Amino acid sequence: MEIEIVTLSRQGGRTYNEDVHGHWHDERYVACLVADGAGGHGGGDVAAATVRASMLGGFSAAPSMDEAVLRGLVERANLDVVARQAEGGKLAGMRSTVVFAVIDLEHEGLAWVHSGDSRAYLFRGGAIVARTTDHSLVQQMVAGGMLDEEGARLHPQRNMLLSALGSIEEAPDIAVSDRMRLMPGDVLLLCSDGVWEPLGDECLVDTLHASRTPSQWTELLDAQIKANAKPGHDNYTALTLWVIEDADDDMTRLLPENVASTAP
Repeated sequence: MEIEIVTLSRQGGRTYNEDVHGHWHDERYVACLVADGAGGHGGGDVAAATVRASMLGGFSAAPSMDEAVLRGLVERANLDVVARQAEGGKLAGMRSTVVFAVIDLEHEGLAWVHSGDSRAYLFRGGAIVARTTDHSLVQQMVAGGMLDEEGARLHPQRNMLLSALGSIEEAPDIAVSDRMRLMPGDVLLLCSDGVWEPLGDECLVDTLHASRTPSQWTELLDAQIKANAKPGHDNYTALTLWVIEDADDDMTRLLPENVASTAP
């Protein structure tokens, strides 16, 4: 199974970037993450970086796709953010969403876990075959039949989250997917709401169809966000992982660190 990872992270219309991304791998597992911090400069970015360090560090110490392990990684990251909040000042009110995906190369499996409205998408044959469900007010309205997905994407209260990491009084909502089969030609996207909100799922599919490489797709996503987002728009971060169809060996190949690196 040959894999390519390409990442994109921009501050958008903001003065700083509170999103982070990262990945880790060994001979069997690949773990990928996107986290979107909130709480102001010196707050949100610290929260997101704390989540990244906690989850990738915890996973690398004991890699597993077990549901309890994935849930425990998010619970641990939540406590780590709470611990940093105790330092006070700008860190006191910081929060972060997270989406974290694990690939088992040996068994060609995929699972993900998330809290908040950073999303994971699995594309097969150019179509979305699986997607996370946001922990947000508008998603509740969709579930209740009050809005459709497009209406939720444009709703004025679309940024009201029901869950994020950085709370001890109310434990964050954590959703773990079933294990999914990963196949040649599949594409995995992890992204913050700064990607999916201005574009919508239809644009994600259209740009994927127009792309032959993960680098080309991230470039198209970048261009479409700049064309469609409103002034002052949010930070946006995407981590794209492609399972290459015409692999000529069984080796897993990741792009060089200067391309597929963690955000500062």
